[in-house]
Amino acid sequence: MSVAHAVAHGAFGRACLYELDRPMVPHAHREGHLIFHVRGPAAKVVIDGRAYPLNPLQATAISPWQPHYFMPVDRRQATLTLVLYIRPGWFVEASGQASEILRFGRPVVSMDDHIARLAAETARQLAAYSDGDGNFEDRLSALTQAAFDQTWQWQAGGQATDRARFGFRDFRIRRAISLLGETLGEPIDLSAVSRAAGLSRPHFFKLFREQVGLPPTLYLNALRMERAIERLARGEETVSEIGLDLGFATPASFSRFFIANGVVPPSAYRRSVLGAVH
Repeated sequence: MSVAHAVAHGAFGRACLYELDRPMVPHAHREGHLIFHVRGPAAKVVIDGRAYPLNPLQATAISPWQPHYFMPVDRRQATLTLVLYIRPGWFVEASGQASEILRFGRPVVSMDDHIARLAAETARQLAAYSDGDGNFEDRLSALTQAAFDQTWQWQAGGQATDRARFGFRDFRIRRAISLLGETLGEPIDLSAVSRAAGLSRPHFFKLFREQVGLPPTLYLNALRMERAIERLARGEETVSEIGLDLGFATPASFSRFFIANGVVPPSAYRRSVLGAVH
């Protein structure tokens, strides 16, 4: 069974030590996403339909809203991973270059000596993380910056922005995105959303994928996961209350969804967050 050993939430986003032994479903995040191999068998990460090795020599970099999922190669033994979800706004501030956004130049990060050392130190610090640890954020910033820079090192065009993923969206898609956020805890009929946005269902799905980079179903799942993670970390509600409020009929259906999209059961995630922070 997959295990969350430590999870830290902060202005940077989330940093997690996950022991993974099962495949995940395709999903996406609004954050930039880095996955480093720490220990155990090699694995793969499938990004936009293509599999990339995850091993001591290679990490993976996933830009905001890129569909992806983890895939073990040998399920007899779990792979310990350092998984980062970096908020673009924090990265812009930490990097000191306002023109940068956390879109990676390629999905591959070669684990040179510098990046390998930073990843190992970050994993060790995360295991002993305490809330407000400024040294941890400095290490996290250095690791993210080094990985970001390397993914652009041999890419033509430098840090050109991606219109499809960063804000230049048709007003009808902006309307649909607003509707999805407003009705997150209700049964959502995507045909009704497409009509409210002034589009037929096929045109809506096509335009949404073109402009956001993933289907509206995956986008909706990402919103539910974000909301669930935020509320689990606060620790103010029961897991059942959170699941029901997000539109899941039973605690079991919420748990299945959370495991498929987020590695571990929601109750285990909450324990790992509270243990890491406090």
